[in-house]
Amino acid sequence: MVLPLVIARSAGSLSPDVPDRIQRLYPWFFALVVALSRWPGLFPPNFSVVYSLCLCGGMFFPGRLSVALPLGTLLVSDVALNLWYQFAKGYSVWDPISLLYMAGNYAGYAALYLLGRGLRPFVPGGRWLRLPPTILGSLLGVLLFYGVTNTLSWLRDPAYAKTLAGWWTALTTGSAGWPETWKFLRNSLLSSALFSALFAVTWQSAPSESPVEKGECAPTAEADPEGEEQAA
Repeated sequence: MVLPLVIARSAGSLSPDVPDRIQRLYPWFFALVVALSRWPGLFPPNFSVVYSLCLCGGMFFPGRLSVALPLGTLLVSDVALNLWYQFAKGYSVWDPISLLYMAGNYAGYAALYLLGRGLRPFVPGGRWLRLPPTILGSLLGVLLFYGVTNTLSWLRDPAYAKTLAGWWTALTTGSAGWPETWKFLRNSLLSSALFSALFAVTWQSAPSESPVEKGECAPTAEADPEGEEQAA
C-alpha cells in the first residue's frame, strides 16, 4: 500500500506527468494487494483488504472502475482459491451449499460497496479530513459483513443449534475445533480500518489538470517574440 505512494513522490521530481500515471495505476496496486491477502497463509486469518477494496471502491474510484475492479478482483481470486481447494486440498467447493454461501459473501461485498457509495458525498477533499468517515465506514461495513456471513454459517453448519443461543455462538466463539470467531472479527476490524485509512490519505481523487484540460478556458497562443519584433 505504501509502495505506490513512495514511487509517486520520487517520480514527481522527474516528470510532472509521472505522478498522474502512477495515480491511475494506484487502484490496480490496491487490487493486487487484495488478491494476495486472500491467499491462505500470507496474512493472519481474516487480516484481509477485501473489505477496504469494496468500501473504498464505492467511496473513491471513478465511474465503472468502482464496480468492475472490486468485482473482478473478487471473482478471479475466488475462482483461483476454489480451484486450489478442489485439486490441492480435495475439498468439495462447487456444491450448491458452498455456492450459496459464496453468494451470501457477495451480498456482503455489495453492501460494503453501497455503503461506500452512500458515504461518498460526505467525504471531504482534504486527505486527512477523509480519515474519520473512511475509518468509521470501514468499521461499520465489517460489522455488517461479519453479521451476514456468520449468520449464513449458523444456518449452514449443523454444529450450531438453530436457536438464538446457537446464533450467538456462531457470532462469538464459533464451532469446536476452529479458531474463535471473535478473533476473526478483531482482525477484520483492524485490517479494514488500517488499509482504508492508508488508501484515504494516499488516494488523489482527481489527477491534476490545467484549466484548459478541464475546459474552463480556451487555449491561448503562446507569445512569439520574433513576431512581436517584426510587428514593431
